[in-house]
Amino acid sequence: MKKLLLASRGTYITDGKYEIFDKPRDQIKWAYITTAGKSVPDTAYIQKHVTRMRKLGWDFEDIDIEGKNPNELREILKDKDAINMLGGNSYFLLKCIRESGFEQVLKEFLERGGVYCGSSAGAYVACPTIETATWRNPKKFNRHGVTDFTAMNLVPFLILAHYKREEEQIIQPKIQAAKYPAKLLTDQQAIMVQDDQIELLEDPSMELKDFGG
Repeated sequence: MKKLLLASRGTYITDGKYEIFDKPRDQIKWAYITTAGKSVPDTAYIQKHVTRMRKLGWDFEDIDIEGKNPNELREILKDKDAINMLGGNSYFLLKCIRESGFEQVLKEFLERGGVYCGSSAGAYVACPTIETATWRNPKKFNRHGVTDFTAMNLVPFLILAHYKREEEQIIQPKIQAAKYPAKLLTDQQAIMVQDDQIELLEDPSMELKDFGG
């Protein structure tokens, strides 16, 4: 069974309301992938997320997929139950996914029952493309030579993270022009996927919490 949790913020992964595991989150062995954070100007959110996971008693390994090969990734993930893919620079993350062979390794991981949790850029790369990363400020991040936005296509829709209602006039034309349907997530929302079942989750308490990601 394919299991995914795609969130606007990493805080939803640590503290949001969802039931996707067969045991408590602090009994899960996590792969915490921070690669997307290597190409952003402010990385304080990474440490904030680490601090929160430690406080919750999570068992996690901090992983960077840049420079890895498929066999190295398989070795890293062989004892893990779930992946927590941090947000950051979607273009850089996609580049590293392609160069490392992460996509194939992830699909093997999902087939054996592993769970993929991704926030912001970590959610974008699970979509057919990462084009939503260009919808607000196309020049915000270094694209690292990425011109083909094709992503891992784990879900049949696009995700726009950190959505605010006041953006509607800017975002609607982008949605209408897109090849794929788009789901807009506020920082209080996430999408849970279990095979063909897709559920929109919302936890209003997230508005008052910020644990990075």
